[in-house]
Amino acid sequence: MTRKWIKQCINAMPLADEPSRIAVQQRAENILRPKGALKALDDVAIWVAQWQASSQPAIHRPAALVFAADHGVAQSGVSAYPTEVTAAMLKAYQEGKSTLSAFAKIAGATVCAIDVGVGMPTNDIQIESAMSKMRLDDAITSGRSAVESIEADLLILGEMGIGNTTVAAALTAALLGGEPNQWVGRGTGVDDEGFGRKVLAVERATSRVANISDPLELLREVGGTELAAMAGAIIAARMRCLPVILDGYVVTAAALVLFQIDQKSLDHCWIGHCSGEPGHRKVLEYLKKPHLLDLNMRLGEGSGAMAAVPLVKMACAGVVDVPTFAEWFGS
Repeated sequence: MTRKWIKQCINAMPLADEPSRIAVQQRAENILRPKGALKALDDVAIWVAQWQASSQPAIHRPAALVFAADHGVAQSGVSAYPTEVTAAMLKAYQEGKSTLSAFAKIAGATVCAIDVGVGMPTNDIQIESAMSKMRLDDAITSGRSAVESIEADLLILGEMGIGNTTVAAALTAALLGGEPNQWVGRGTGVDDEGFGRKVLAVERATSRVANISDPLELLREVGGTELAAMAGAIIAARMRCLPVILDGYVVTAAALVLFQIDQKSLDHCWIGHCSGEPGHRKVLEYLKKPHLLDLNMRLGEGSGAMAAVPLVKMACAGVVDVPTFAEWFGS
């Protein structure tokens, strides 16, 4: 059973390489610039180093995986766009015509879009479980398989699915509690009536699962197949010690499932950006994880995480390619 695989992996997660962390941290503290002048970027380089197990961290093969799926709740008018857009966007990813694809060219990254439920929507989370146990397992396996077969030294995770900010809000509310409307944002830009429908959908979904506490079961009840795939991808990346850049609210909601099982399960992940969704900022505060960009983005796709890739590359170059004071002036 795939859910059992997740828990087994979490119990046997590889740890970051401590000697590499120490070596790069010491180098960053003595680099040819005022101490701490680029601390936020130095911290990123240190993070890459400890997962690459190298004192010379570098990004040469960044790769994005985008998981696309449809949602039954989308039929309730919770999005400004029709469900057909999911399939259209999947085609755009596959043909290299999306915003993410354009960003990836600049970042020197590859993009692979994976269909985990386009045209086969999940059930409406307001009234029934989003997925059967078998469908949840299949989605997790899709994410796991994609990561296990990819060649990369940095993984960018993204998603596409009309209605999935509603699903992300429902899952986050179910995992963390609080008033459901605190987790709901405008998503693709819904008007006031659409926003009201989103809030109502999240209230109905969270009320239905109020007595469930297991994170993976909540993922099955109020999540989506692309979220399940991303959860599988994150764990598969951890087992390869592959550093991961997470995108916005939907991706972070999937990651939150794992964090609720074990708070160390996201140590190999960095947040690419804080999106325009108010719930996303609240989740990042809960995770206590920093983010690289804060540009009020709300596109999804992995675009915000991809926009952060050049910064990750520069962070690594800033400690590897710049001499220390001792190297420059002589010890």
